[in-house]
Amino acid sequence: MKRACIKLNNNAYEQNHASSIRLLRIILVRMNKLIIVTVGVMLMASCTVENQLYSWYAYDEASYNFLKNNDEKSKQELIENYQQIIEKQRGTRKVPPPGIYADYGFLLLQANKTVEGKALLEKEIALYPESKVFIERILKMIEDEKK
Repeated sequence: MKRACIKLNNNAYEQNHASSIRLLRIILVRMNKLIIVTVGVMLMASCTVENQLYSWYAYDEASYNFLKNNDEKSKQELIENYQQIIEKQRGTRKVPPPGIYADYGFLLLQANKTVEGKALLEKEIALYPESKVFIERILKMIEDEKK
């Protein structure tokens, strides 16, 4: 009798063990498929091209050189870069980035080109109304200096 019970228990154990192995294999196959799909999606997502809002060209280098050297050559390079950013904007917005008109205008004001500088500051306000408070302070400082 004990042998019959042990034999029955062994058969049940073998059946449970075999079904567990089959279930484990199914899970592993599905997990492998999921991992392959996930890795594939991640690889494809990393290949997308990001459209930039603005074209900055060599602004970072030109502004760094101007701040570092503060000479006529670096000033002229920065002015040329501002003109390129304003005239040849390729970003998705097709307008110069925030602050470009203000920076360029302020640079012209420092070079005693008041009319052109004020015009650029006004363009900055027109494009980016949130800069109005800051730009108006600059314009007020200019008017106070004239007095």
